[in-house]
Amino acid sequence: MACDITLGRLEPCKDSVGGLKAVYFINYDAAIATGATITSEEITGFDPAITMYKYDLKGANNSFDETNENSRDNGTSFWTQTGTLVLKKQDLATQSQLKLLSYGRPLVVIEDYNGNFRMAGFENGCEVVVNTASGAAMGDLNGYNITFTGTEKAPAHFIDSAIIDDTTNSTVVSGT
Repeated sequence: MACDITLGRLEPCKDSVGGLKAVYFINYDAAIATGATITSEEITGFDPAITMYKYDLKGANNSFDETNENSRDNGTSFWTQTGTLVLKKQDLATQSQLKLLSYGRPLVVIEDYNGNFRMAGFENGCEVVVNTASGAAMGDLNGYNITFTGTEKAPAHFIDSAIIDDTTNSTVVSGT
């Protein structure tokens, strides 16, 4: 059967950590999913090359989770991908870009502190919700709370880190 597993798993070493280092937004284009090279469920190339907009992250309030949902009655299985991000400090340039993200349905690449890159919204894109926080006390957040959600047939693909910003497959645009 096509759904039979083929591999077990040993208990891994305790050498990984939680947390997100950066997030990259990509404007939605159906050609990304159809033109990507996928080898053993890992993205190893993009054709045409993509542009990724990098947002650095710092702090414990940034996360990415996936939930697999199944229905035996309906014969369906899908993955809900959810990310929460905190961007500190409000400014006009960021607000303008976040407004555009909320209007679109970007693909989202998540970079964790273990050097892994994963892509959420690979086929369908993600919905982005932006909440602006001004805080009440001097030590409160002045910035943005962002939630993105994708619903896909498969979990977020890992991406070969060698193709991130290699100019053949992708170009990364950072802020100033």
